Amino acid sequence: MKHYDAIIIGTGQAGPALARRLAGSGKTVAIIERKLFGGTCVNTGCTPTKALVASAYAAFLTRRAADFGVMIDSSPRVDIKRVKARMRAIVSPSTTGVERSLRNAENCTVYHDHARFVAPHEVAVGDDVIKADRIFINVGGRAAVPDMPGLDQVDYLTNSSLLELDVLPKHLVIIGGSYIGLEFAQIYRRFGSEVTVIEMSSRLVPREDEDVSASIRDILEAEGINIRLNAQCISLGKRGGDITAQVDCTEGAPEVAGSHLLLAVGRRPNIDDLGLDKAGIATDEKGYITVDDELRTNVPGIWAMGDCNGKGAFTHTAWNDFEIVAANLLDKDTRRVSDRIPAYNLYIDPPLGRVGMTEAQVRKSGRPALIATMPMEDVGRAFEKSETKGFMKVLVDQETKQILGAAILGTGGDEAIHCLLDLMYARAPYTVMQRAMHIHPTVSEFVPTMMGDFRPLG
Repeated sequence: MKHYDAIIIGTGQAGPALARRLAGSGKTVAIIERKLFGGTCVNTGCTPTKALVASAYAAFLTRRAADFGVMIDSSPRVDIKRVKARMRAIVSPSTTGVERSLRNAENCTVYHDHARFVAPHEVAVGDDVIKADRIFINVGGRAAVPDMPGLDQVDYLTNSSLLELDVLPKHLVIIGGSYIGLEFAQIYRRFGSEVTVIEMSSRLVPREDEDVSASIRDILEAEGINIRLNAQCISLGKRGGDITAQVDCTEGAPEVAGSHLLLAVGRRPNIDDLGLDKAGIATDEKGYITVDDELRTNVPGIWAMGDCNGKGAFTHTAWNDFEIVAANLLDKDTRRVSDRIPAYNLYIDPPLGRVGMTEAQVRKSGRPALIATMPMEDVGRAFEKSETKGFMKVLVDQETKQILGAAILGTGGDEAIHCLLDLMYARAPYTVMQRAMHIHPTVSEFVPTMMGDFRPLG
């Protein structure tokens, strides 16, 4: 039985970086990948989808060219095969780069096979069994497929299989009106598909504030995306060459028919065939590996990082998991999951940047707070770009003057949100930014201006 100082299962954001740190410190490392190097972000998540977002934006802007005084003689046309070829050309170097860096790393052995625990510190990989005192699980997640009536009778797509589709759907029906579903909805609408989003909740992205959800709906509907809410009883079937979705909605027709169906109803961890029971590793009621504030499982010497631990479903949280584990093990620097501030973006156009608490969460907390808002149509940079949809909102603690949360739904919001996030990490009062001189013309320059208009959260 081959013995290593460390075994890392999975090559998402956290695994390869930790392998390089451990190997660089002189530890012998085995890293195992059963399929695609780089994990979700590189292969089926951020990299390919943001490549598609860019292509969709180009198509959208081309159609608006006359608004900017640019005349295009012929009608623009989307070649979906070329769009996907561009996407794959962007993805490929990232995937091969991760594998190459690992195979070239000193003290690091790469296994390209399936891994399964056979004992707490023993892992079967292919025909071998390897052992280590420290094991790190970084196996990621995949699309959840719900138990939905009629689903077994129709063909359906997930975020992964839709990326491989080289034809443009005539009518894409999306079940799930949250982050993944809405990004694909706008992408394919801008490519030229008819799109219908079916959401069980009473509003889109229900974890966001109601004003954010409403504005997102307005943005998408203005582009011709059909939104069906309150779809409590969804069943699927076929009629001719179409896929049908029977929906129990308060408004609209009881049936939606489309050429293609996308399921975007959440994610689940890739732990089904990992042999966690053989190692005695505990999971929670949703199937995620249970970890403490330093990402240790209940079994000494075993950690879980990334999407499989339920502590975050983003590339940046997975990377931060690596930083936490590496700091605690190698740098004698205590870092914890509870130290980080929730932050993420929704990459529709315009994007939503979000940090900290929502307005609803602040209200529920009962703490005295202040709020400031500004429509994007009052932001010079947005007006100059003719991209004035959305708004900005910031909430602060009335006593400490520290930022509690913020949302920027508008052009550049995915970048501008970081000036607020950094201030939150510094635990500085908002007055620091209010008195700062930001650069004109930008979206960020209006954040200090907005902070001059705080009012009590009634």
